[in-house]
Amino acid sequence: MSRESTGLALGFVGVCIFAGTLPFTHIAVEHLSPLFVTTGRAAVAGLLALATLLVLRKPWPTPRLALTLALAALCLVAGFPGFTALAMKSVPASHGGVVLGILPLATSAISTLIAGERPSPAFWVAALAGAGLVIGFTFYEGGGSLGVGDLFLLAAALASALGYVISGKLVRKGMAGWEVISWVLVVALPVTVPVALLSMPEEPAAIPAWSWIGFVYVALMSQYLGFFAWNAGLALGGIAHVSQVQLLQTFVTLLIAAILNREPIALSAWFVAGAVFLLVVAANKAKVRQSRI
Repeated sequence: MSRESTGLALGFVGVCIFAGTLPFTHIAVEHLSPLFVTTGRAAVAGLLALATLLVLRKPWPTPRLALTLALAALCLVAGFPGFTALAMKSVPASHGGVVLGILPLATSAISTLIAGERPSPAFWVAALAGAGLVIGFTFYEGGGSLGVGDLFLLAAALASALGYVISGKLVRKGMAGWEVISWVLVVALPVTVPVALLSMPEEPAAIPAWSWIGFVYVALMSQYLGFFAWNAGLALGGIAHVSQVQLLQTFVTLLIAAILNREPIALSAWFVAGAVFLLVVAANKAKVRQSRI
């Protein structure tokens, strides 16, 4: 496989893991507070990351690098998990998956500003068409309007896009993908651990096992292990190209939501999925010029 093909394959693995985030968050916040789910998942993943880094004897980041990692943490540890947890209190996971279809376009746009990538016009046509299709589907399902939950989801998309670009730049500078997310989580530990302890339920045993399963998934898979594949994919295949694979995440989320949350999925969603897939292929065939870092 070429470097770009390998990046796309790794990106798709990450997308499949991230696709379960909204459905599992939805069942977690049924009985756990959004604040605890947000900080608790980061605390659990952060402690695991710290243990991994200590066992492998990785050097501690410089103060300058720590500031960059803190910015990524603000986006990926606080922003995206926090906004999605709030959104899942009011909207179905399947609906949230569709709204987050804007994420690839947001990631590509931010990468042009701070990561030195310059997608061709053909790339933007395919990317805008894919995002427009997903957004149009969102309005169709919402009866032509956006609710508070949709606004939380859009804020989550922007936070995630910025975090992805920052992480991708660090990987392209030489850090391994798993190391980037590990340090991002460790940098956030002084905040996530105490807040998680303060916001945890008074009687954990009274919380249904189903909600704890959702919490464990988002802590281990969504917050940590998924980034191993995703960050490596961004570095190998290019941020703008690999980010377009996320257009498929919407429809993997729909499938998981239908099974896990028993949410009815309209047939039109699967037709949109096929069209988006073709646009992803078109976007990835378009040229993207990367600056040298």
